[in-house]
Amino acid sequence: MFEAKRLTALFGRPVALAQVRRAAFVDGMRSVVPALIATGAWALVTGVATVRIGLDVGPALAMSAFVYAGSAQLASLPLMAAGAPVWLILLTATIVNMRFVIFSAGLHPYFRHLSLTRRLILGYLTSDLGYLLVIRRWGGGAHPGPADTRQVWFFLGLAVANWLTWQSMSVVGILLADRIPTNWGMDFIGVLALITLVAPSLTDSPSLVGVLVASIVAVLAHDLPMKLSVLVGVLAGVAAAIVTEMVRERRGAAR
Repeated sequence: MFEAKRLTALFGRPVALAQVRRAAFVDGMRSVVPALIATGAWALVTGVATVRIGLDVGPALAMSAFVYAGSAQLASLPLMAAGAPVWLILLTATIVNMRFVIFSAGLHPYFRHLSLTRRLILGYLTSDLGYLLVIRRWGGGAHPGPADTRQVWFFLGLAVANWLTWQSMSVVGILLADRIPTNWGMDFIGVLALITLVAPSLTDSPSLVGVLVASIVAVLAHDLPMKLSVLVGVLAGVAAAIVTEMVRERRGAAR
């Protein structure tokens, strides 16, 4: 009731709550459409890699549905193939996904009024792309109040579209992994898709330095046992980004 009254005050006329939610949901889906090609390509490559690394179809499908994190999946798969201990696989996936702690902190002001169950669902649906689109739209103070239902349904729209694209293309990759020729260069397609998804978020010096350092260290550490180059690269990139942010803050305070 309160939400309906507030929406009436915002739009100047009675507005059905369902209509507002539907419009926000569709708006969210439309906002993510341009990036779904890259998401689909990345999911396809991840699905193919999951099977080719040695997982059966059933566990591969479960991994896609429950993990729902391509970077963590691809970081852990070589470790699984190399026979690394479980604790190392879990540690690697956790470190790779640590960025979602930052995403959660950034989204908290918008969704803190929701119940724990709803926040957990939104947390599962959160992606790099979804966080970037939300911050671009609502960042800088030019956004509705923290209890505006349009925010929730806008986020749901883009998150559901992204999830459906990821799961469907991942399933295609898993089921057709044995039929896709290895000379198609799927790994290169995956790299291009990942660059397309990551590049728009590199908007400041800490993120740029972090990506650069992580890339260089991962290449230099390529010969480490059990495919530890990815873990070492991630740790180095995170450390470099933190140091860069601290230096930037100190310079800003000095000015």
